[in-house]
Amino acid sequence: MWAVLAAGALAAGLLAGCSSKNQVPSIGYAVDALPASYNGGSTLGANGGAAALFPRVLTGFFYTGPDGQPVADTDYGTAKQVPGDSQTIQYRLNPDGVYSDGVPTSCDDMVLEWAARSGRFTRPGGAPMFDAASTAGYSDIERVDCQPGAKSATVTFRAERHFLAWQTLFTAADLMPAHVVAQVAGVPDVVKPVQSGDQATLEKLAQFWNNGWMLNQGTTDPKVFPSSGPYRIESVSATDGIVLVKNDRWWGNAARTPRIVLLPKNIDLRKKVADKAVAVVDVGAGSVKDLSLSGFSVQQVPSRGAEQLVLSTGGVFGSADARRAFASCLPRQSLYDKLGHPGFDVKSGLGAGPLNSRIVQADSLYYPVVSGGADKYRTGDAAAGQARALGADPTVRIGYLAPDDRRAQTVSMIADACKAAGITVVDAGAPDFSPTELGDKVDAALGGTAGAPGPSGTLTGVGATVSLHSGQGLNFGHYSNGRYDSLTDQLAADDFSADVLSANTEAENLLWTDMPSVPLFATPRTVAFGDGLVNGIVSPTKAGAGWNMDRWVLQR
Repeated sequence: MWAVLAAGALAAGLLAGCSSKNQVPSIGYAVDALPASYNGGSTLGANGGAAALFPRVLTGFFYTGPDGQPVADTDYGTAKQVPGDSQTIQYRLNPDGVYSDGVPTSCDDMVLEWAARSGRFTRPGGAPMFDAASTAGYSDIERVDCQPGAKSATVTFRAERHFLAWQTLFTAADLMPAHVVAQVAGVPDVVKPVQSGDQATLEKLAQFWNNGWMLNQGTTDPKVFPSSGPYRIESVSATDGIVLVKNDRWWGNAARTPRIVLLPKNIDLRKKVADKAVAVVDVGAGSVKDLSLSGFSVQQVPSRGAEQLVLSTGGVFGSADARRAFASCLPRQSLYDKLGHPGFDVKSGLGAGPLNSRIVQADSLYYPVVSGGADKYRTGDAAAGQARALGADPTVRIGYLAPDDRRAQTVSMIADACKAAGITVVDAGAPDFSPTELGDKVDAALGGTAGAPGPSGTLTGVGATVSLHSGQGLNFGHYSNGRYDSLTDQLAADDFSADVLSANTEAENLLWTDMPSVPLFATPRTVAFGDGLVNGIVSPTKAGAGWNMDRWVLQR
C-alpha cells in the first residue's frame, strides 16, 4: 500500500525524527464523526464515518487516498479489468490474508458485500432486505464467481452496463467478515445461500448485516468484530472513545504505534486537548467553539464534502415550489463570506465561493458550465422567498449533529434572512441527531455530502450522486426523479466528455428546479497534527486524516 502514496498529497506536520525523543505508545485521534456501526457499507455505518474511523481496521482492494481518489491496496489483494464482451474484473486476495480471529480472508466477503449492496434481495412487497448506504456499481454486477473460502473471484457486470468507478467497490471499511455472518446464520458459508437465493437464510444474513455490528459500549467481542487490517478494535466507551490496538495477525507492514484512540464527535474535545490526550484533530472548521490548538501544526482547508441543506420531500417541503421558495431566501453568498472559508482564501476550485453544484466538483472543468442554475439563488431574496408556497405561517426545522458552532451560526443566519420572507426557522440541532429524522422531527438536515456530520466527499463523487438517486439508503430526503436517475446512471458508465457535460448540465438544472437539497459551500475542515507527530497527511475527504493512521508516530 505504502508504495502508492499520492504524489499530490501535502505532508502536514511531517517532522524529521529525533533520536533524543521517545516514541509515545498511544495517539489520540479526534474526528467529528459519530460512529454507530462497524459496517461501513450500511446506511448507519456510512453516515457515522466508518470510512474515517476504520480504514486501517477493515481493509479492501482499494482505499480513499488523501486527494479523494481510490488507491489500490496490494497488501489486501489485486484487481484488474480483463477483456471480454461484458465488463469483468479479476480479483486475487493476498494468500497471507487472515482476520485477527485466525480465519483467512476469502472471496466469501465479496459475495456478502455484493449480496448486501446489489439491491437484488428483497422481502415480499419489494422492500430491500439489506439497509445498504448505496447500491451504486454493485447493482450493475451480474454475478460474483467465487468458490467458498477461495482467494480469488471474478466479478462480471451485466452485459448492458459498465461502471467507470469500479475501483470504489470492495473497498476499505466496507468489506465485512462473511464468516461471522455465516456463523450467526448457522450456515457453512454465505456463498451458497446467495447463489441459490435461499430466502430464509438471506433474511438471517441481512438481519445481522444490518444490526449485528452496532458499536455499543464495552469491550467488543473479537469473534464478532475481527479485523483485516493493521489495527483491531479493543473497546468502545462513551467517555474514552474507541480504542484500537495493533493486530498481531496483520500480514503487511506492522502498525508503527501500538495504540490509536478514536475520539468521535460526542467526546469533549476541548478537555481532551487540554489534557494532552489528542495528537491528531480532524473536525469541521469553526465547529468547536474556543478550541485552542497551540502546540499543533494547523491547516484550514476546503474539503471535497459539500456543506448543504438536505430537504425533506414531505410536510412543509412537499412541493418543489415550497423548496424553491425556501432556497430563494437563503443568503448563500453571505454564508460563504462569513463561514465558508475560514483561514484560507483560494481564487479558484474547491472553496473559492458558494458551491453551485451538488454532483460536480468545484475544481472540475465541467463546473463553470453546469452550475448556472445556481445564479438566482446566490444572495437571498426575501420577496422571491415569500412563504405562500410553504403554507400559512410556515416553520422550517433544521437539524444537525450538535454541538457545532459553525452550523449553529449557519442556522441563525438563515433564520434572520428568511424571517423577512415570513418563514420561521428553528434550530433543531441535537447531540443524537440523525438525518433519518428528515420528514419527521426535522424538515432539513444540515451536513456534508450525503448528510454526513463529519468527513465527507471523494474525487469520484459517487456518494454525492447516489444521495439523490431513488431508493438509496443515503437519500435521506427520499427525493425521486426518474430523469435524474437515468442521467446519473448514464454518467456512471459514460466518460465521453461531450456526453458527460450534457448529462451533468441537465441533471444539475433539474436539481435546481426540484430543489431536493441546497449546496452552500465546500465544507471547511480544520486538520491539526501535534508537535512531534510524524507522517500526518491531510485528507479533506470522507477518509479523513486517519487514512494512514498505521504510519503515525508521535515523538515527545
